[in-house]
Amino acid sequence: MQIALVSPYEIGRQPFALAQPAAQLASQGFDVECIDLSIETFDLTRFIGKSVVAIHLAMHTGARLASEIIPQIAALKSAPVICVYGLYAPVNDAYFRSLGVQYVFGGESEADIVSLCMSLSASQNTDAYRKTRISMEKLAFIRPVRSGLPPLDQYSRLIMQDGSLKTVGFAEASRGCKHLCRHCPIVPVYSGKFRIVPHKVAMDDIRQQVDMGAEHISFGDPDFLNGPGHARRVIESLFEEFPQVSWDATIKIEHLLKHSQLVGEFAHKNCLFITSAVESVEDDVLYRLDKGHTAEDFRQALASLRGLGITMIPTFVPFTPWTTLKGYRHLLEQIVELQLVSSVPPVQLGIRLLLPQGSTLLSLPDRNDWLGNFDSEMLGYSWKHPDSRVDRLQESIQNWTMDAESQNLERKDIFKGIWRLTHQFEDLQTPDIDLVSAAVPQMSEPWYCCAEPTQNQRRRVAGGYAGSKEQIREALPLI
Repeated sequence: MQIALVSPYEIGRQPFALAQPAAQLASQGFDVECIDLSIETFDLTRFIGKSVVAIHLAMHTGARLASEIIPQIAALKSAPVICVYGLYAPVNDAYFRSLGVQYVFGGESEADIVSLCMSLSASQNTDAYRKTRISMEKLAFIRPVRSGLPPLDQYSRLIMQDGSLKTVGFAEASRGCKHLCRHCPIVPVYSGKFRIVPHKVAMDDIRQQVDMGAEHISFGDPDFLNGPGHARRVIESLFEEFPQVSWDATIKIEHLLKHSQLVGEFAHKNCLFITSAVESVEDDVLYRLDKGHTAEDFRQALASLRGLGITMIPTFVPFTPWTTLKGYRHLLEQIVELQLVSSVPPVQLGIRLLLPQGSTLLSLPDRNDWLGNFDSEMLGYSWKHPDSRVDRLQESIQNWTMDAESQNLERKDIFKGIWRLTHQFEDLQTPDIDLVSAAVPQMSEPWYCCAEPTQNQRRRVAGGYAGSKEQIREALPLI
């Protein structure tokens, strides 16, 4: 039985979420093909003859791209069984089922995918899998199989301060998150739980990627310090075995302060940078998001990391129902003052809050002031800012940034454009700014998990066909 595992998008990283189920399925004798649409152009003919197609929906961008390929796969004359799995699968189950998906898995999905394939292979009844399943059972992780994925050097590269490039591997030491930040898409699925990838498996995966040419390991854990003891052990092993390999991880501001001694140890074990979901520099917004930190905590954590020689890459959700025009200008002023222009991908400055199904933001008492209806195709609830000018500014910033990035402008030049546009929007005099911001290590593909797909991404998955199942079938009479 032939199975295709598909990743529409995972921030330019070779996906663990394909390599792990590929290993689990191969161990049961299945013929598995991995298809990474962030690297490869969508080719419908690759799905002919497949019995099962499992599509990983890690984030909003990837889920939106998946919605463009699922109807094409479902329209094949001998259509395979289609399932989706990952964070954005169970919260959007009705929509994806309407496109042709039969099975929806969330949480620790690999065991369900393997069990489904075994049942289908044996022609057994699969009714038990028809209902959306979210598994929190501890998975028996094994060494991921990455041989069927594109080479590491085709993925996002690490750009060092001197302009040199490093080949990047991508590992996971844990999944889920024990925190309950209200805007986070992990919360509706994992509900405060997290699962460890065993030390041996994590190191086996790192080892094979170093053998494949990885010079830097990017850890994809939602928060690397959910299990600080486990994280310490993984990093000690990484440094002991591969002292030449650098690494990065994502860590909450709260944890950077709480585990400052451990972070200090990381500084001596080749940690180059840490991504942290700062989200806002306004305390009232941080309170509503239940981020667990304040604006001052952010500044303290930034100063602490800089003192250790570790770069912070902060991420933001600048446009929320509580953003003000003054507050947005304050964010830009803080980025200038804290010399973070080089550290913040410009796309971050135009991102608008996403409200997926199950978001705990829906319980806030002021929701009736801004909340709209659920839009299944947009994979979330619509909302309008009480001050319509804020929505117009967000659209202007986003359009300017996309256009500037398509012209390959440098970050500081894009920031200057955003700075100028923001002040001109309110007919304010544009203050002169001196952008003192040292070069920092950064990925060649910016953090872009919570935004709509770009036109280039859409073209990669379009396949040349669009429309209803019937229209696609008419366009593909021989398939």
